[in-house]
Amino acid sequence: MTSNDLHFRRGATAGAQYVLDIDPKRAGWTYCGLRVVELAPGGTHTFTTGDSEWIVLPLSGGCTVHVEDEEFQILGRDSVFDGVSDFVYAPRDARVLIASGAGGRFALAGAKCERRLPARYGPAPEVPVEDRGSGTCARQVRNFASADSFDCDRLIAVEVITPGGHWSSYPPHKHDEHRPGEEAELEEIYYFEIEGPNGFGYQRVFPSREGGSDVLAEVRTGDAVLVPDGWHGPSIAQPGHAMYYLNVMAGPGETREWRICFHPDHTEGYR
Repeated sequence: MTSNDLHFRRGATAGAQYVLDIDPKRAGWTYCGLRVVELAPGGTHTFTTGDSEWIVLPLSGGCTVHVEDEEFQILGRDSVFDGVSDFVYAPRDARVLIASGAGGRFALAGAKCERRLPARYGPAPEVPVEDRGSGTCARQVRNFASADSFDCDRLIAVEVITPGGHWSSYPPHKHDEHRPGEEAELEEIYYFEIEGPNGFGYQRVFPSREGGSDVLAEVRTGDAVLVPDGWHGPSIAQPGHAMYYLNVMAGPGETREWRICFHPDHTEGYR
């Protein structure tokens, strides 16, 4: 698949309820999806989870989340560059209400699933934060819903902050085959925000097989890139403008795990 199929510019998937709305049908795959909802002060948003599990993650602002008869307060943050946020997990087959007194922007990261797990609150201090890479490949990974930090049925989600002028998602890696103990098959969405006005970055995806996904995209705040298959990386931040991306992943494996294969030509000294 080409850039035209896999790079969604800001507003390209907007609808009546969401400024970004990528479901499995639109993505052309089976499991993962991502929505972004903007609420004015005093605004509310209601949705049903259907056959998917969802995490409500503030991009800016705070909110109250009602999941059936349970209520959770999310403190949130001013922006994705201000630090880790708390969040709420909503299970499949539930009704969710998000209400924000001051308004804000909220990501809904989801994945089709089988098990119905309990609704839960994820405190910000319990999110594992990892410094990954070194030099101009140094970046920060916020593992709020990684496979080994927060229990979901299929959904895996993390945030990455790449300083201006740095590369992340490097070395290029893939997760498009089921190879027990070595690689897990996972669909993936990258959602981007760039710090400061007029900031931009670049995202590369290139084929791991004949006819595979091929993207070289200039990305700006609100853009998304789909990775159904292929080597992905680097993600490159413009000098002077930090890059944020939210990774949403899910796949068919019996075990929820993040196992990747690095590109053999680009691994020396950079893992």
